[in-house]
This record gives sequence, structure tokens and C-alpha cells, in this order.
Amino acid sequence: MYKLVAVGGKLRGQEFVLEEGDNIVGRGDESSVVLPVNGISKRHMSITVTSDVAYLKDLGSSNGTFLNGELIKSATIKDGDLIALPDLIFKLVYVTEKKIIIHRKATETGEEEEEEPAYIKPPPMPKELPLKILHIFRYKIMPFIHGMNEEYEWKVLFSIALSLFVVATISLTIFPILSDSKKILLVETAKRGVHFAQEIARINARALEKKQLDRIDTAFLETEDGVSSYELFDMEGRIVRPIGKLNEHISETFSIKSLEWASSQKSSKNELVQILEEGVIGVAAKINAYDAKLGSFEPVGIISIRFAPRSLAIEATKNSRAYLESLSTSALVALFFFGIVYFLTLRPFEELKYQIEQGMKGKLRNVELKYMMKELKPLVNIINTLLQRNRELSSEGESAEFAELEDDTSYIDHLKEFLKGASGPAMVLNSNKDLMAINMIAEDLTGIRQNVSEGINILECAREKGFAATVIELCDNSANNHGFSEQGEYELSGFNHQVFVTSLIGSDNFAKAYYVTFVKEE
Repeated sequence: MYKLVAVGGKLRGQEFVLEEGDNIVGRGDESSVVLPVNGISKRHMSITVTSDVAYLKDLGSSNGTFLNGELIKSATIKDGDLIALPDLIFKLVYVTEKKIIIHRKATETGEEEEEEPAYIKPPPMPKELPLKILHIFRYKIMPFIHGMNEEYEWKVLFSIALSLFVVATISLTIFPILSDSKKILLVETAKRGVHFAQEIARINARALEKKQLDRIDTAFLETEDGVSSYELFDMEGRIVRPIGKLNEHISETFSIKSLEWASSQKSSKNELVQILEEGVIGVAAKINAYDAKLGSFEPVGIISIRFAPRSLAIEATKNSRAYLESLSTSALVALFFFGIVYFLTLRPFEELKYQIEQGMKGKLRNVELKYMMKELKPLVNIINTLLQRNRELSSEGESAEFAELEDDTSYIDHLKEFLKGASGPAMVLNSNKDLMAINMIAEDLTGIRQNVSEGINILECAREKGFAATVIELCDNSANNHGFSEQGEYELSGFNHQVFVTSLIGSDNFAKAYYVTFVKEE
């Protein structure tokens, strides 16, 4: 669906949606698009919209209809075409088009300071929280990824990102489950070790109290599965069991910690449990005996056990295997997903490449993608414009090459006619940006007088060089953008003004004249 956007004249800024079928445009009330502007006939022209194609026809208007600077009776029109009527300039816009405009600021010295393109420069931060998060992700995080894309292929970055996603997802989902199961096993294993320590303390408390070392019994620890080593020592740190270390002083790290723990006045618990290393648990218990003098139980020894049951090693092996299996399965699924996304994205570009080649050979008139990807629509519109221009140049054969540039006098005369009915400040420049006409409102606003400035470049006749640089920049942008209207801003007479520039493109594809208007910001 198309719409008419007024980019110049009295109705500038207004939009008129064109319905499917015939649309009568004129000053009369019976018209589909009513334009209450002097100089426009009651039934001035018609625009017929069929599917994605539009046809323009002049209905015998008194002042004529101009398409891209040429007087026409009927023609096929496309997205971006300029239609000029008395005191009005319309641009035909396809509703899904998103045009990128590059603005440049002019400094007081007249030097131009280039800004980032609109698709790079971030918009203002939105107020809604979800939109804020999206804004931060797109304009704070993604520039780093885009920078990497300048060095590496898109498919390489996508495969890396997908691999990181798989590893992160598996790690964040599987690890907590494996960690919980390991904690449960450690707790149960620690309880078993504590039971061994308590049993040793129970059966050897009286023997330690009476220093009867020959009656100390630790035989069951020698054969118990999971006990890698143990030391039974008194409160002075002298080892009494195993026999092989009898009367030696403790030197093993956990035994020293156990003695410090048992000797501390702050140790209220009777057992100490610590994870020493992967698959090894240290368990220590005080061996208490009743002291008749004090009337309470006092520690007379300590049992220190290094406990490494096979169940912990088996669990660690199972956890590693489960993680690797999950990672492998997810990697296969991710590989399949990568193929879908990659080739799904690649196919529209392959189709676009093929249709461009067919169009360049003259076998295809317009590019029309059958695969739905609306992000490519602006690119398709530009390609269709280029194909049409290529056909126009090719149809002229050898005579298509211009011996000299087309004169811009007729284009300037047309814009001077529009200037006569302008209700706001406006001026006309030629292809060299020389002032050709300016109305009185614009003279008062800019300080430029036509009687002394006509034929002089805007950069020389303007009092403010920054203003002149802004206008010249907008002229160049419009000329390089197929004549589309370009918008900038500048402070004039103490107030901010929007500056609009529309260029008329000649048959030699060069800008022939510029129509400049100013609107004061409220």
C-alpha cells in the first residue's frame, strides 16, 4: 500500500493514504484525496494502485502534473518518486519503507562535523523497563559483536555464540543437579566417618585415661572400606595408633587441625568434618574420659581419619559422564539448529542474487522475493529503482551517453513558480547552490537579500557560515538520495528551525535545482 507524503508547499508534513484501485486527487470535495490549495484543479490527477504497482495520470489539469521534474500525462510511479503540483511537492512512499537519513552538524566556523548514521546512533533511552533492557542490549552490548563481525565472518560468530549458549545452558542446568547429589553423598559419607570416629572414641576412652596403650583397639579401621589412613593421638600430639607410628608426633595437616580444634575452648561439637580434597573427607572426634576431680568429661585423645570411600569416586565418574553426555547431545542439536538458521537466512540472499542477475540481463522486470523477510524490503526497493534506471539508459542505446550536462534553467523556473505560492519562508538554489530566488519571509529570517545575492553561492551570501554549510549538506544528501527530502535543524533569529531541502533530478541523473523551506519549532 502506498501513501502520498507532502514534502514541500502549504501541506508539507501531511500524509494521504492511497486505497487499492483509483484515487482521484484534486481540489473538489468529490476527490479521494482533497487538496485545498489554489492552482490545483478540482480533478487534477488520478493514481491507480494495483497490488504493489501504482499508475499516475493527469486528468487535464490547468497547471499540469510533474513527475520527478518532468511534465507528464501518464506514467508508472514507484516508491520515492516526487510528484509536483502548484505549491505542493509530494513523495510517493511505500508504507513499509524505512529511510535512513544522515545528519551533519555545522560548527560556527563553517566546518562540518559528521554524525553517525541513524542506524548506528542510539535513540533516546525509553522509559519502560523491557524496552530499556532491549535498548541496552542493542546499543551497548551488540556494538562489540558488530565490531567482531568486521573481522570475522557472520557464520563463524554465530557458531561461536551457539557453542557458548550450549555450554552455558548445560552448565547452568546440569551442574546444580550434579552438585546437589554430590552434597547428599558427602553428607551421608561424613555421617559414616563420624560413626567410625565415635566408635573408636567409645571403646578406647578408658584405655587412654589409664595410659594402657596395649588395650587400645583400632583393628576394625585397618580393614574398613574407605579408610585410607588414620591417627589416634593424645592431647600432646603423640601418636598411639597405628603401631607403626607409636610415640611419633603428628605431622599430617588434618591431624594438626584436629588437635587445634580439640584444644580450643570454643569447640563445642565433639566431631570435626572437612572436605580435604576431591573424594577425600577428614573426620576427627574427641575421646573424652570422666575426670572425678573436676566432675566432668575432659578430652584425653583424638582420632583423626582420612575417609575416601569408593562411592565418592564412582559418583564423580558418573557426574563427569552425565555432563559429557548432555554436552554431546546438546552439541548435535545445536549443530542441526545452526544448519536451519544459516540456510534459512542464506536462501533469500541467493534468490535476491539470482533475480538481480536476471534483471540485469533483461529477463526480469522487478525483484520480488517469495521468501518472507521484511528486513530486505528497503533493499529490494532500491534494487528495483536501479534496475528501472538501467532499463531507461539501455533503451536509449548508444545515444544514452550525454555529450554534456543538461541545463538546469527549466527546473529552476518550475521551483520559482512554487515559490510564488509558498506560505512560509523558502528559497531556490541552482545546481551549484547559487541563490536564484528567495521570498520576503526567508529574507527577514536569514538576512539574505535577493537583489544583492542572486546568482551568488549560498556560502558567500549567508551571514552565518554554519547555516550555509547546513543547507549545502542537506542539498548534497538530497541529490545523492534520488531527490528525497532531507531534514536538518539550525537556529535562526534566536529560534530553532527545521530546514527541509528537496532536489529536482534531471534526466542525466544530476540534481538541477533545490527547494529549501524553513519551519519554526514550537
